[in-house]
Amino acid sequence: MEALTHTHWFLLALGALIMGMSKGGIPGAGNLTVAIFALVLEDALGPVGVPLSVGLLLPVLISADVAATGVYRRHADWKYIIRLLPCFLIGTVLGWWVFDYFQGGDHRVRQLKVLIGLILLSMTALHFILQARKKKKARETPPSDESSLQNTPKGSIGLGIVFGSIGGVATMLANAAGPIAQLYLLVMGLPKYAFIGTSAWLFLIVNVCKIPFMIDLGIITWESIAVSGWLFIPAMSGAVLAPMIVKRINQKIFESMIWFFIILAGLRMIF
Repeated sequence: MEALTHTHWFLLALGALIMGMSKGGIPGAGNLTVAIFALVLEDALGPVGVPLSVGLLLPVLISADVAATGVYRRHADWKYIIRLLPCFLIGTVLGWWVFDYFQGGDHRVRQLKVLIGLILLSMTALHFILQARKKKKARETPPSDESSLQNTPKGSIGLGIVFGSIGGVATMLANAAGPIAQLYLLVMGLPKYAFIGTSAWLFLIVNVCKIPFMIDLGIITWESIAVSGWLFIPAMSGAVLAPMIVKRINQKIFESMIWFFIILAGLRMIF
């Protein structure tokens, strides 16, 4: 990682801050971090930097998850975590096998870069589906009707298997499964704080479980951990500062900017 310049470090720190803000209340922003890390390490190290960026980001993600679970520790609905977790882990194992294929030469690394770009754009589309469903539900559900939020939709176990398996592959390949889990939890009708807390705890557990697989792939090393360690501070700061930042700026404008850059970065990785 000696090839990292001051500009690279600044961009990585910015990406870590954005990831923390995503965990702290600005949904979807973390997808921009995935693109920032991949593009920065590719610029610094060449094609090999793309897979290494996935391993570099994981400890940063975990630090942000720790901060988020600290804030929302009492709001997790463990019924849904238990339902999703086994399939997420199965998907993670499948993603580990697929990831190994993409390390077989520069042309395969290029394929991985394109795949990460496609995952980012797909997660962006899922995010907007998520928001549309949320607005529709808010219009259709009376504010006092709490019972409707607690009813478990039919087929929820089957949905958990599908969403969990796909999410496991996406999180292993690109650390970008957030919108998949969030869409499932939205379909399940969780209240706001349970929604955030359940998502935070789910990804803390999944991300910790990914560590041995990424070590086996050689994308987490002592050298990468040394770099990731410096990024814990901006990541955790972002999680703590996010609620205050949201109060002081126009959130719609801010989120529109974030999504614009995510789409731009996703297209950049594909083309």
